[in-house]
Amino acid sequence: MKLKKMGMLLASGMLASGLLAGCGGKDASDTAAPAGQDRSASGDQVVDVEVWGTNIGYKPVEKSSKLYEFYKEKLGVGVINPYVEWNGGTNYLNQLNLKIAANEMPDLFVPQQGIEDNLAKNGAIADLTDLLPEYAPNVWSAIPEDIWKVVKANDPTGQGRIYYIPNVVEYGRYASMIRQDWLDKLGLKMPTTQDEYVKVLEAFRDRDPNGNGQKDEIPTGGREEARWMDHLFAMYGVAMFEGYPDWDLYNGELTYSATTPNMKAALEFIAKLYKEGLIDKESLLNTKDKWDGKIQSDKVGNYFHWVEQGNLIFENLEKSTGVKAEFAVMPVPKVEGYDGFYTMKKFASPLWVVKNNKDQEKLQATLKLLNNVYDKKNWKDLYLGVEGMHYTMKDGKAVKLPDDKSTQENQILNPATSVSTLDMSVELFNETASADNKWAIDQVTRNMEEAQKYAKAIAGDGLPASIYEGYPDINNRTLYAEYATKIILGQYPIDKFDEFVEKWNKSGGEEVTKRAREWYAKVQQ
Repeated sequence: MKLKKMGMLLASGMLASGLLAGCGGKDASDTAAPAGQDRSASGDQVVDVEVWGTNIGYKPVEKSSKLYEFYKEKLGVGVINPYVEWNGGTNYLNQLNLKIAANEMPDLFVPQQGIEDNLAKNGAIADLTDLLPEYAPNVWSAIPEDIWKVVKANDPTGQGRIYYIPNVVEYGRYASMIRQDWLDKLGLKMPTTQDEYVKVLEAFRDRDPNGNGQKDEIPTGGREEARWMDHLFAMYGVAMFEGYPDWDLYNGELTYSATTPNMKAALEFIAKLYKEGLIDKESLLNTKDKWDGKIQSDKVGNYFHWVEQGNLIFENLEKSTGVKAEFAVMPVPKVEGYDGFYTMKKFASPLWVVKNNKDQEKLQATLKLLNNVYDKKNWKDLYLGVEGMHYTMKDGKAVKLPDDKSTQENQILNPATSVSTLDMSVELFNETASADNKWAIDQVTRNMEEAQKYAKAIAGDGLPASIYEGYPDINNRTLYAEYATKIILGQYPIDKFDEFVEKWNKSGGEEVTKRAREWYAKVQQ
């Protein structure tokens, strides 16, 4: 089906009123290219596409900025990426909803918390099933067939169509990072059991491992809503993804991990750590910036995050304290009666959705952008970014510059967020390391390879947000966050966990579980 015809069919389903009213975009006459619009070197008109996604503090990509010009030259499309505070995705989603309500939906964006389901049902985002093979074949071929099968199974319209491009990660990218230099200084071995781990935390708390004489070290911790402390749940076999309880097989059935006996045991253990001062007292208050700041201030002995982003932590820690910290991957501590693991999701999440744009030129430019982003020949250049801003040339070799949010524009189209393989990621890191940051990159690549030993793919990988339809509080983990927080703080005894499970089931959990298991049975066929 030709693009123009497909676009007309898609556009016919746009909303007329409500929050999503008119979010399919303006008429072509409203978005026609102005006179004097940029043209590529070949003379073709360059269309600007507004892209929204993760930005953790970098400068926006604005018209005629250095990264804009780089994307225009490399991808043949102008990319506008305004600064929208990420804040764990919460602020981003709020701002995105405001844009949608104002009929100003971005052309290409990262959806959050299942928003893509309602957008698809109401014709607000493009049906990509026929568009991708014809106009973005690089995207089509880059995603494995089994992943496309899951995407089609997740179609909220029930027609087996494709409404989003998934984020595919073919390796375990999460692990618990521990200060190896602190262990060495204190004469401690790497903990492999829970008892050994607790002894290490006690030593970090009591024995001044950073040597500043203040005993201000934080053994471990996390962030608000009990997030980013997955390592404390992992030893109990709790499927947890960035602090969100997830779905895995328990007693042979797909089950929400937050309601399992494994979760109860984990919360009891974490509450004990909190009571004894072995996790940060502000763990349930820490924002991302606050928690990162503590780690980068040479105060935290153990944290959980993306292993491959460790160099940002290591280099900023050295910049702020002068300490070249050494971090290593901590094995999942063994707890009798449990099989621990760090959660791996090959099908990480919906990565991109495309605005159902009536302006065919804008829609075609968006597809062209995606096709060129997924062209492997462009991946190294997209990873490097702008010379002088993101990398520099030394002795004929391109090397990444240190992380600097005050000067660097946001690399919104980094190939690492498209289709990630361990070999590709390690190769890019090694090829672009400088003499100054090689110490940090060596740690990162070593730790990335080590993390694979403890990663396990969960059965709920790819589960669609549509299973939560009609139950927003369950989707938002409202009840879980309340009970988990109060149990950890000691405001609730551990026996209140049973009350949580009962309330969860009665407030929609039973229906959500039924839907999840029906989905699992379908994708197993």
